[in-house]
Amino acid sequence: MEKRGSKPKGKVKIKWSPEFAYAIGLLVTDGCLSKDGRHIDLTSKDREQLKNFLKCLNSRNKISLKHSGLGKEYLRVQLGDVLFYKFLLDIGLTPRKTKTISVVDVPDIYFFDFLRGHFDGDGTFYSYWDHRWRSSFMFYTVFISASDAHIGWIRNKLKQSLGIKGHITRDGRKSTLQLKYAKNDSLKLLPKMYYSEDIICLRRKRLKIQRALGIIGKTLNKRGW
Repeated sequence: MEKRGSKPKGKVKIKWSPEFAYAIGLLVTDGCLSKDGRHIDLTSKDREQLKNFLKCLNSRNKISLKHSGLGKEYLRVQLGDVLFYKFLLDIGLTPRKTKTISVVDVPDIYFFDFLRGHFDGDGTFYSYWDHRWRSSFMFYTVFISASDAHIGWIRNKLKQSLGIKGHITRDGRKSTLQLKYAKNDSLKLLPKMYYSEDIICLRRKRLKIQRALGIIGKTLNKRGW
């Protein structure tokens, strides 16, 4: 218990780094701020994702089970940290952020680390052979959000930094937006997100991308491509 008049001490070290930015990307997509002004929750079906999150924040918190109202089980990490909670509010997160989140105040130098966390949390990558064209192998990098303002912000950031436009579609239920980058744009984007063999990421997504790039004779970390 803290003494009266003393300043609260945070459990999370608030300092921007590639790992910290990646963790913020996960929170923007799969995280939740409780209404109590203190607790931060990250829920996922993927244990590796939660382990990555804890590692990035240098936290020893435990991974626990979370039961939905429909009887489904998920994995979760919950942090109690007033200072970190306030920091997240300051950079653009809110307790009911799904459809209202807009700009996230991430330093430009760490934007692609943030984006990789965003992608691991709520993005997808898929590839296929397009038989309409001879030997045409296609793939797409996709970012997903329920907020028009947020997906528009990501699109503008990538247009400014890489000159890629992408295109936005809605899912079948019209509940989320999908920002998609086709092969040529993905070849500019992916090396920025995966700029080193040592970066933290979901291995299964990285492997999926590596396999697709291998078909066209590219590698994620090869320079000058």
